[in-house]
Amino acid sequence: MLGPDEPRYASIGREMARSHDFVTPRLDGKPWFEKPPLLYWMIAAGRALRLPDEWAVRLPGALLSVAFLCVFFQILIREFSPRAALAATVMVGTSAGWLAFSLAATPDLPMSAALDCAMLIALYDTRRGQTNRVHVNRGYLAGALLGLAILAKGFVPVVLFAPVFLVAQRKRLAIVAGSIVIAAPWYLLCWARNGSAFWHEFFWKQQVLRYFTPLLEHIQPWYYYPPVILAAIFPWTPLAGLLLRRKTYDDARVRFLIAWLAFALVFFSAGRNKLPGYMLPLLPPLAIVLAIALEKSGAAIKWWLAASALMLVALPAIAGALPVALLSGIKKAPIVFTPGLPFVLVAALVWWLARGEPQNPGQTGKPNLAMVTIGMAVVFGVAYLKGVAFPALDERVSVRAFWRAHSSQVVASCVGAEVRREWWYGLNYYADRALPDCTAEFPGARISMKDDALVIVPR
Repeated sequence: MLGPDEPRYASIGREMARSHDFVTPRLDGKPWFEKPPLLYWMIAAGRALRLPDEWAVRLPGALLSVAFLCVFFQILIREFSPRAALAATVMVGTSAGWLAFSLAATPDLPMSAALDCAMLIALYDTRRGQTNRVHVNRGYLAGALLGLAILAKGFVPVVLFAPVFLVAQRKRLAIVAGSIVIAAPWYLLCWARNGSAFWHEFFWKQQVLRYFTPLLEHIQPWYYYPPVILAAIFPWTPLAGLLLRRKTYDDARVRFLIAWLAFALVFFSAGRNKLPGYMLPLLPPLAIVLAIALEKSGAAIKWWLAASALMLVALPAIAGALPVALLSGIKKAPIVFTPGLPFVLVAALVWWLARGEPQNPGQTGKPNLAMVTIGMAVVFGVAYLKGVAFPALDERVSVRAFWRAHSSQVVASCVGAEVRREWWYGLNYYADRALPDCTAEFPGARISMKDDALVIVPR
């Protein structure tokens, strides 16, 4: 478990699985209304299947990510060309942001997958020749998915879906009905059981004050998100240059997606609290735009793809900096550039494969193979990253290694106020209970910090 969120959400899901109370989220026995329940339900399902700790917490999100990519590809292949569908799906599935959140127990991936599916169905999964009943049925499906997004992360998906709702003719009432049927029961039940405390904490503090005030201390400058997006689409970052080509905007569908991306970017940038995960729902629409622009790049496609493949040479440097970046922030992480030479050969192979650009943009050919080659290179890159960086993460960033080495002492110890918040949540998760604060009267040992590491200090 990494960071403060994963062990906290994992603990809530575990308590749901034990208590069979799927209405009120509880952390250490107390109601916790920071987020809606969808992620907790997913974790509880993993626990009900008796999966090991990390598997129960992360596998449901990973499977949801794969399911989204399948739906994403199927919708795009009907609306656009096979090459654009393949390119967009590979871009999303192998981008750093999507991969990272697919393997993390946070509500960002469930919300993004449900919201983007709802948007794509509302926009593309209908045809003019279809009957009004088909349009309405698709509207119910889009609304149900929007309802799941609301159950994942509150009312932000409603704001993000608003531009789509304005153009989703003949489906608007069905979308509203579908979302209410899915999302409303939990909100009403939780309100009935917990009273005004639920709405004050969840809606006023976590939805309104989080956006308009610096209450939660995630303050960043207004220009925070563009660099985050460029990092999130790694290794496809060079393709952002395609947005500067006028030909990219010939298609009205692309112009709408660009307008939606601008709307979402302005909305999130105007908020006082900013986190990288907020950009996750923007990645699939951006990938569609970049895939269509790439398809129109003609013979230059080999250079765009080769540049993307060449970005993977930075993986050794990323692996070396990752533990410190997660522990102390990216600004303090040491960047030692050690080029990954095998990826230079991959870039050369991608260039060679993509040089035989077919004349018909919709025709399959070597550029498709070049895209798949980059995707496979990312798979090997992830395996490399896991092999190099994850042991250091386990030892220095997560508390799991500390727990395994000192579990018998930890359960009889108190936690000092100086211990990092994410480590405290992690210790509580692995100990399966809330460890006490240290007071003068506590008779046992004290869990403290020394040289940015956990230690046990005997009384």
